[in-house]
Amino acid sequence: MKKRLLLLTLCISFFSKYGNAQINEDKMGAWYMYFFNTTFKESSWGIQGDIQYRNWNLAGDLEQLLLRGGITYKPKDANIKLTLGYGNITTGGFGSDNSTTSESRIYQEALFPVKFGKRFYTAHRFRYEQRFVENQDFRTRYRYNLFLNIPLNKAAMEKNTVYLALYNELFINGERHIGNGNTVEIFDRNRFYTALGYMIRKGLKVQLGIMKQSTDHWSKHQLQLSLHHKI
Repeated sequence: MKKRLLLLTLCISFFSKYGNAQINEDKMGAWYMYFFNTTFKESSWGIQGDIQYRNWNLAGDLEQLLLRGGITYKPKDANIKLTLGYGNITTGGFGSDNSTTSESRIYQEALFPVKFGKRFYTAHRFRYEQRFVENQDFRTRYRYNLFLNIPLNKAAMEKNTVYLALYNELFINGERHIGNGNTVEIFDRNRFYTALGYMIRKGLKVQLGIMKQSTDHWSKHQLQLSLHHKI
């Protein structure tokens, strides 16, 4: 009897820690996203945000619903944008698991756009997150993203431009212990993205691409359709 209880305890502990291993890595997921930003007239202040509906499959199996927004500040004499924001995230289980976990997240970020030559539009984004995840200890995370947009049919990013969009983002956990005796790795995940974009008009563009998200336990491709709107 004691051996059976010990085996059951070990199984529960294993699946609690490594439940993500059950994710079907061959099934394409899909993320549908809307990004917006605006500036208050001629001031240095503005707002930005995004709404993301993420699925473990193409639609219907919720991975995450992410609602995020922040106050931005762009110094007049520096090519940098600073943001202080908040996000609310609902995370769903894979497949038939209908359970959800809620998270509140505060974040600070700095975005540095840099143009190389006539066609290479890059941006460096550094983000620091404070995470309040349901049933877990307080956590932090560091993120670095390198973006690259390359116009294909024109020399500049303007109306009717078709462009190649790439990014790679690295996530690093600030803590290993997340509560209830559970731990995570220092490396959280990496995202590599390739897409084609179309500039509908100044301040409005759409992108369709594939993102590969990799963790220590699984790796999965996500179809991504996004609308980027500068109001």
